[in-house]
Amino acid sequence: MALAMVVFMSVPGAMAGEVEVLHWWTSGGEAKSVAVLKDLLEKEGHTWKDFAVAGGGGDTAMTVLRSRAVAGNPPTAAQVKGPQIQQWGDEGVLADLGRVARAEKWDDIIPGVVAQVMKYKGQYVAVPVNVHRINWMWVNPAVFKKAGATIPKTWAELEEAAKKIQAAGMVPIAFGGQDWQEATVFESIVIGLGGADFYRKALMKADPAALNSPTMVKAFERFKSLKQYTDKNAPGRDWNLATAMVIKGEAGMQFMGDWAKGEFTAAGKKPGVDYLALPMPDTDKYFLFNVDSFIFFKQRSVPAGQAAEAMARLILQPKFQEVFNINKGSIPVRLGMPKKNFDAPAQMSMDDFVATAASGGLVPSMAHEMAVYPEVRGAIFDVVTNFYNSDMSAADAAKRLASEVAAAK
Repeated sequence: MALAMVVFMSVPGAMAGEVEVLHWWTSGGEAKSVAVLKDLLEKEGHTWKDFAVAGGGGDTAMTVLRSRAVAGNPPTAAQVKGPQIQQWGDEGVLADLGRVARAEKWDDIIPGVVAQVMKYKGQYVAVPVNVHRINWMWVNPAVFKKAGATIPKTWAELEEAAKKIQAAGMVPIAFGGQDWQEATVFESIVIGLGGADFYRKALMKADPAALNSPTMVKAFERFKSLKQYTDKNAPGRDWNLATAMVIKGEAGMQFMGDWAKGEFTAAGKKPGVDYLALPMPDTDKYFLFNVDSFIFFKQRSVPAGQAAEAMARLILQPKFQEVFNINKGSIPVRLGMPKKNFDAPAQMSMDDFVATAASGGLVPSMAHEMAVYPEVRGAIFDVVTNFYNSDMSAADAAKRLASEVAAAK
């Protein structure tokens, strides 16, 4: 990739600069969350140039970022995460955040497993923003009550409840038919069915034997069984529109990461009253995590460099960590944050994050770019979405998954 040479310059002293920030936080709850950082930065005299690219999974944003970088005109910061941080580090275009990291003692306030992802060759080049749990189930209890259904904790209970909701004339499962949403549901089924060790072999190490195994065949069968409980308008639906179906009582449940909670909050809904947040059936012992983060590109001027460092510093400040995560539905990545101002689902998530880290049930999300390189993730996406939207057998899907992942490595 041909990139224009740029120089990161930063010296002590306050100089107002501008940051251009590429992100894909465009839904109501997400936009409200990112506005908090913008306000904090502007209070320090800097300016924020928003570069939002719609698309819940961020694939479109990454395409735009790559195009800007190739043209030698990358933004100041971009929402990039997981193994892709290392790939951008290999390009030699990222700013060294060591000075602000040392001053703010990031090694003491960021969990070690997260800090390693943020570093390239031992030096910070990215800043984590939050922690999302992926394997959530969002429930409208009024729909379940109307249908005479019980909130499910197991897969058998889920199928029983779905049939009752469907018989009552409502949509059991609000589903977004996009590949990243399908993969989000699929990976939760895989860990719930096979456990954490199987998940690591299959969706982190991409082990051929695990990918083409009886357990994976069963996971595909279980995934396809959901389709009968979705509606005809599901293909192509955005995730927040699916969440809105649950909020409005048009559907009983949705399987989606905890950013869905931001939509409930933005709609004025109360947890435990208007909606319930529970682990997806059979996944209560596991925590599929996704950490949002920003990489920072080398800057040409002192003001631009100082504005970038200010943004990096502010992301991990307690005030931003609390307000941002309350708005967005995630939990703080900064250790030792008080829980009292977070709602019950967030407090449960914070406790489960710590508990699963101790038990071995804490694993990175494949669907959300934390577990494998983009090429492998793309191969998994292709097979999962082709299987879900065709009459391919589960056995053929597992066999194809192993072969296409092997070709992508």
